[in-house]
Amino acid sequence: MPGFGTFRRAWTGVIAALGLLLTAGDAQGQQPQAPCATEAHHQFDFWLGTWEVTNSQEKVVGTSHISSILDGCVLLEEWQSSGPYSGKSLNIYDAANHTWHQTWVDNGGLLLELDGQLVDGRMVLQGLRPGEDGTAVLHRITWEPLPDGGVRQTWDSSTDDGQTWTTRFDGRYKPKP
Repeated sequence: MPGFGTFRRAWTGVIAALGLLLTAGDAQGQQPQAPCATEAHHQFDFWLGTWEVTNSQEKVVGTSHISSILDGCVLLEEWQSSGPYSGKSLNIYDAANHTWHQTWVDNGGLLLELDGQLVDGRMVLQGLRPGEDGTAVLHRITWEPLPDGGVRQTWDSSTDDGQTWTTRFDGRYKPKP
């Protein structure tokens, strides 16, 4: 059966080629690196955890769960206030721009997009959004790791392009028991 021999030789060649492809990476001794394994991708990891959040008067205002998702490339925030208000944010390090980005959405219809970086050990993100009257409002949110293992979050806004700031929220994240 001349046709069977030709088929067998062709099949043997395919198997040999597949074997070479499968072992090529092993022969070089290299393992693929996770795309988000750099130190910069983990600058915001101090925020990971389940937190009880208090305001500046030490009143509990809600809980927040921050988890690492998508193979360590994204931090997911899940916020629940003591009342009906809730929201979520996605936080990612944009390696091409050397910048952190946050997209916040909530059950009140707010979309807030912020960009920034780690500055002196604090994550500082800011972005513009129209105010209720349509004028531009600059928002700046800062997360600061505290010596006791908590995190302080300060949300400030400015209607004069950062000349003066008004604090909208000053909260403490304490690990939830």
